[in-house]
Amino acid sequence: MTRLFLATIAACGVLTGCGKSHADSEQVAAVARSVAPVRSDSLSQPASPAPTGVPCPRTGLWATCSVEKRLVQAGFVVNRGDNPGPARPGFSVRPALYTLGKSRLEVFVYPTESAASADVARLDTLVAAPRGSRNAWNVPPTFVRSANLLAVYLTENATQAERLMLALTAGAPQP
Repeated sequence: MTRLFLATIAACGVLTGCGKSHADSEQVAAVARSVAPVRSDSLSQPASPAPTGVPCPRTGLWATCSVEKRLVQAGFVVNRGDNPGPARPGFSVRPALYTLGKSRLEVFVYPTESAASADVARLDTLVAAPRGSRNAWNVPPTFVRSANLLAVYLTENATQAERLMLALTAGAPQP
């Protein structure tokens, strides 16, 4: 937060301290463009590497890259597991596994919204398991549905669960 404050003060000083000539105003504009914006959350967390390859598709359906981008935008520190998660009863796709702080997130991305709907029809969403089954998770799960995405968030922090739900239910990136 201190760096953000100092960068803001420095930029204001440069902008107000310059003379009125045209050359000076161009110099001020160049300095203002060169000052990189500093996010307050970047001061306490290591910067994540920039994604490589093709940008994430904006098709109106979720992809794992769009999920990760949305979680980062919501302020989560996203750590993705190297391998897909285990097959889960009631889910026809394997999940992508994430650690978000002290919590765990399993994201099931389906090829279509109707494929996700077919699984939801067979699930008890309160326990995130097939109807009639018991809760197989280590904590009460938070079940999230958005278009072709189903997610199970395992946390005891109700505020974090709400943040995650708001981030994912805002919808997939639109074309």
